[in-house]
Amino acid sequence: MTEITRVPLQPIAKGSTTRIWVGVGLAFALALVLAFVARFHGLVVDTIKAGTGASPTAADVVLVNYVGHLGSGKEFDKGDKVAIPLDAVVPGFSQGLQKMQKGGKYKLSIPANLGYGPEPQKNNRTGEVVIPGNSDLVFDIELLDYMNAAQLRQLQQMQMQQLQGMRGKGGPGAPHGGPAGMPQGAMPPGAMPPGDLPPGAMPPSGPGGQ
Repeated sequence: MTEITRVPLQPIAKGSTTRIWVGVGLAFALALVLAFVARFHGLVVDTIKAGTGASPTAADVVLVNYVGHLGSGKEFDKGDKVAIPLDAVVPGFSQGLQKMQKGGKYKLSIPANLGYGPEPQKNNRTGEVVIPGNSDLVFDIELLDYMNAAQLRQLQQMQMQQLQGMRGKGGPGAPHGGPAGMPQGAMPPGAMPPGDLPPGAMPPSGPGGQ
């Protein structure tokens, strides 16, 4: 039969219990500080109104209403029913949209390192600095709809073929708006004027002159 060697528990020295609890308290406080730093120096998506269904991917074009603010609260851009390809924007904007669902409303906080970094962004027409260097960005976003970019291009091609057929038969001219099945303003990549992209979402080449 195997014998078990019993090791008696030694009494804790006077004052040791206090030191233990002080250590636990310091560890807990450090955890809170790290959580605070992670929240306010990382990408944050706050849900104002929950959406439904799946989320967009980096290969999709999203249709959104948005308002862009600097960390100071100053508004630098806004737009309604704007189509944005997620593979053509700064990382923070793309990553944030991929956490949203159709029909939802969100507040997206983008740290400078996931936005433009140290480079100031200027209005292409006036030269005014729209987004100073090392700026954190905040967007109020409503995700109206999204579609795969390849599908959207296919719809555009189908519509163009239909229009060409109608013109060949002497039919009416082209209807206004985007491809069939998408609200007006949902133009595919390449068909959108550069100014339709939110300055805070554009690649580091600069705002589109809004």
